[in-house]
Amino acid sequence: MLYLLPHAVDHAAHRAPDHEAMRYAGESLTYAALAERSDRLAGLLRAQGVRRGDRVAIHAGKGLAAGVALYGIMKAGAAYVPLDPSSPPARQAFILRDCGIRHVVTEPSRRVALRQLLAEGVPVECVVGVDAEFAPGARAFTWSDVDAHSAATHDPDLVEMDLAYVLYTSGSTGTPKGVAHSHRSALAFARVAADTYGFTSDDRLSNHAPLHFDLSTMDYFSSALAGATTVIIPDAHTRMPASYAALIEAERLTVLYAVPLALTHLLLHGAIDKRDLSSVRWVLFGGEPFPTPHLRSLMAALPNARFSNVYGPTEVNGVTYWIVPPLSPDDDAPIPIGVPYANVEVRIVGEHDEPVAEGEPGELLVRTPTMMRGYWARPDLDARAFCKRPVFGHFEDVYLRTGDLVRRRADGLLEFHGRKDRQIKARGYRVELDEVEVALGSHNAVESAAAYGVPDEDGSLHIEATVTLRDGHAVTQEALRAHVATTLPRYAIPVRLDIVDAVPRTSTGKIDRRELARRAQERSLTMEPT
Repeated sequence: MLYLLPHAVDHAAHRAPDHEAMRYAGESLTYAALAERSDRLAGLLRAQGVRRGDRVAIHAGKGLAAGVALYGIMKAGAAYVPLDPSSPPARQAFILRDCGIRHVVTEPSRRVALRQLLAEGVPVECVVGVDAEFAPGARAFTWSDVDAHSAATHDPDLVEMDLAYVLYTSGSTGTPKGVAHSHRSALAFARVAADTYGFTSDDRLSNHAPLHFDLSTMDYFSSALAGATTVIIPDAHTRMPASYAALIEAERLTVLYAVPLALTHLLLHGAIDKRDLSSVRWVLFGGEPFPTPHLRSLMAALPNARFSNVYGPTEVNGVTYWIVPPLSPDDDAPIPIGVPYANVEVRIVGEHDEPVAEGEPGELLVRTPTMMRGYWARPDLDARAFCKRPVFGHFEDVYLRTGDLVRRRADGLLEFHGRKDRQIKARGYRVELDEVEVALGSHNAVESAAAYGVPDEDGSLHIEATVTLRDGHAVTQEALRAHVATTLPRYAIPVRLDIVDAVPRTSTGKIDRRELARRAQERSLTMEPT
């Protein structure tokens, strides 16, 4: 019976022990090797005091070690907590303290960064992956020690509702918050994704996202369920589109899953017309809107592939999907987020949780087995996130408030209308900043767009925006304003438009709108009054 995430690896190892489970930079692990090495890591961790329900950090970059770590930690009965390798040591230290982490799994290439992290005074007792000299104050074990250790022999009384992982995301207050998922919630999404997209053992899935980004869970878990191969994309390739395209060709990848930015860069800078990418049969994208002109061009460049827009906050994994049909040349309308996956119920409600009128936008509530157990040690956030509706007498249905605004079209498809907390009042009018970005992104010269509210001297807000342009394209601020004026009301048109070569981005590749807004506010404060 398969009810824990590591069971998928063990079952695949039994069915096809020599089939590749993971590949990275020319090296690979078969399912048999992955099962055995993760068993040995689990044995070592349990010998060092890890028990059911503990949390163990993964302090590693992309690679085979990280894949072994996540399964080994779960086999030990613990939940894995991936740290963002690019984040400051102080932020990583906050996560270790907040999640009560005493054990860390790392790799030799991270030894200097590990020493910096431990210098933050975190309560780490045991480190796996480096020599003792790089883990002052903690018991240290190398990966050779792992390979020499006896394997864990049975599940430590785990059930599907036990924690599998905790992903930390940015909080609205600037303090990271941990999203805690169970084996049940992660497996529920892994199954529905594998079924929806027809994954088989012949598939080779790209792992483009880092472990601390929720997109990575499908790359590992759905792949293991199908007995497919996960090809981990090195960071250097994700930053160089031409290199990424070459890797897709060399590895004969069949499924790509990435944020629209990465796929847009692949289109614009990957020289994909010079590559044989006919192996790609499905392209999945999510995390932010995909500008329709770029999507249409990428679909034309990969005629053998199907394309799907997938939607789902970290808290609920997957919620909806839409298999994109052929797009007409004159249709630049935003791409809908589609229909709910199987075993997902959605409700669209107003400010008081009342159903909205048909065709009207409202907040999306979701009820699904893919839902998180809650935020780590934040009952206050749980109280705001979960909505309970009485049914069957004293029983209750529990929904997650996504904070996302959607509208159901006449054809049944859901349209994304922005974040509830991205709604601002500009000069007394309600404005969805995501709608402004979609309008800017629909111009064929625009590669990416970010809109944000900036305080006025009179206490109101005005809208500013920053855009980057596609190679070989040019457009003036006036032309962009005229373009968005065809779809936006006057009060939603940005009063300032900056056209730049690059925008700041978060560690997961999304536009850092908070930083852009901070710069804009700082600029407005330093400007001399006119």
